[in-house]
Amino acid sequence: MTKKQAAGRAKVGITPEQVVDAAFAVLDRGGVAKLSTRAIATELGVSMNTVMWHIRTKDRLLDAMSDALLGKVELDGLPEQWDEQAAELLARLRRVMLAHRDGALLVTGTFPAEPRTLAFTDRLLTALLRGCPTRRTAAWTAWNLFYFTVGLVQEEQAPPSGERDSLREDLDTERFPGLGSTLEDFLSVDFEERFRFGIAQLLRSAATTPAPEH
Repeated sequence: MTKKQAAGRAKVGITPEQVVDAAFAVLDRGGVAKLSTRAIATELGVSMNTVMWHIRTKDRLLDAMSDALLGKVELDGLPEQWDEQAAELLARLRRVMLAHRDGALLVTGTFPAEPRTLAFTDRLLTALLRGCPTRRTAAWTAWNLFYFTVGLVQEEQAPPSGERDSLREDLDTERFPGLGSTLEDFLSVDFEERFRFGIAQLLRSAATTPAPEH
């Protein structure tokens, strides 16, 4: 057997799904910073060239991982009311991202046109179209909800930095009275309540405030 034939058999021996699964294993151990072709190859026990044959580029890998993550969001068994449907979909997305280290950071900046990502988006938009005054409002609200959820989870998953304690100790409340009067609420780590409040606030606005038309 030639080297070329052996390499071909190795490539056939694993699937893109296995590469993505191995990438999640690497992600959960070391976060996005440790997510590399070499680490994934080591996880699978194959060469780096074999991994690259499947994923082509790092961006393509991230898209595949993001789509796989979105595919874990259950789209059935939702509440009847449109706003409750939308809120539940985002809550499920939040839980899926929290289930993986740097889950929100992984999703940030990606929106692959893949079936599982599109299925989630279609389900969310179907709910929003029932309650928003215009199609544009529904479309833009979907983005607002998505970015709010991803951003909050990214904050929730960030390693402790001590910045909250530093701000408490060092803030000049006379110079920044608005921040000083709301400091504890501003620094709140009650992410569950912040999430529920933010989603409800966005949905209430969406129901009554049409997006501007050209």
